[in-house]
Amino acid sequence: MATGSLAAAAARPAVRAVAAEAVLITFAILAYFGVRGLTEGSAAVAAANAQRVLELERALSIAWEPRLQELVLVSHALVTLVNWVYIWGHWPVIAVVGLWLFFFRRPAYLLYRNAFLISGGVGLAIFALFPVAPPRLVDLAVVDTVTQYSRAYRVLQPPAFVNQYAAMPSLHLGWDLLICMALFRSTRCWLARAFAVSLPPAMYAAIVLTANHYILDGLAGVGLALVGLAVARWLASRKAHPGTGALAAPSRYPGDDALPPPSP
Repeated sequence: MATGSLAAAAARPAVRAVAAEAVLITFAILAYFGVRGLTEGSAAVAAANAQRVLELERALSIAWEPRLQELVLVSHALVTLVNWVYIWGHWPVIAVVGLWLFFFRRPAYLLYRNAFLISGGVGLAIFALFPVAPPRLVDLAVVDTVTQYSRAYRVLQPPAFVNQYAAMPSLHLGWDLLICMALFRSTRCWLARAFAVSLPPAMYAAIVLTANHYILDGLAGVGLALVGLAVARWLASRKAHPGTGALAAPSRYPGDDALPPPSP
């Protein structure tokens, strides 16, 4: 009886932690999709902003979206591959790796969770202030391969909860980069590390080849994700060392070096 009571008492903090995190993440996800829908700009404004993005790409000589997609459209297998990466390489990966980090690498989980929340909050503000239509919704001679060849993504992200004019920045890529950085830093498994290294460039290709984002969207998404991580690191260092000045950040950040001990 006493042993059972002690075990139950010991389990309560873990249960509370799981419940609290589940509530926080659920609220964040609902807020993310809900606010994206509520702040969806007009089609005319989003199309005009898309032209601004394209003009900047042309000035930089990187307006390659139609030509790049042409290389994929010649093969149904390639279209299926980029669709698969775009659909299954995002939320499913974030969910699986996030759960693993939560249960087995908690400090790293907390750091990268905060980076997600910070970059997501800034991203929502940008979506509201600067709505941008994706390539598939402007006159750019590209094909919406995800909608035309697959229904899976519309199940994972129902259209009612998606802001169609949230191309800039690409959190699809930025958040994949964050979760892969967390995975790479938290494991010594070479296979997992290889996956973490390969997914972000594969996702960058997928967001462009499926006509969901411009090349600049990807660069902006990566930049925003890294800024979010930098702020999360700074906040973690301030919490761990409350007496230090704003510029006196430690060389190691809580949660960013949570590697397990080497296997025997």
